[in-house]
Amino acid sequence: MNWRGYTDAKDKIFSTLVYLFAIVRFLPFGDFLLREFPPLRQLLYLLLSPVLWIYDSLPLSDFIVFLVLYFAVVRNPRISDFIRFNTIQTILIGILLYLLGLVFQFIFPGLGGGLLVETLSNTIFLGGLAVCFYSMVQSALGQYAEIPTISDAAYSQIR
Repeated sequence: MNWRGYTDAKDKIFSTLVYLFAIVRFLPFGDFLLREFPPLRQLLYLLLSPVLWIYDSLPLSDFIVFLVLYFAVVRNPRISDFIRFNTIQTILIGILLYLLGLVFQFIFPGLGGGLLVETLSNTIFLGGLAVCFYSMVQSALGQYAEIPTISDAAYSQIR
């Protein structure tokens, strides 16, 4: 979907980097897997260190990041539609992850690491990484990442 003109290098870079906020939201689901593969943990934490610093240094960081991204980027008509689309898509992925976390807390309260919990957590983590990396590659290429339902919702927010 390339429905709004040309994307320059600045648009591609910012649209790619905004998905780092979504990857940070996936990290709690990857605890089991990242404990088994320390090099992967080190690589992810190295790549995400600036974003993790933002989350660690601010109280209510999730809410503040959401407000800044939504009101300063998504609702700003002076910013290109490509950046706004990718930003709202990142926000929607974050909301989906928050809801998945709530479901996990209610369905599996107090379960530390049963096979079912580990399998579901690893699946969500790997699926989330795949979605984010796909979106980052598409953004770097200047194309809109098509994620079913999420992309439709993102598109409707920036029209």
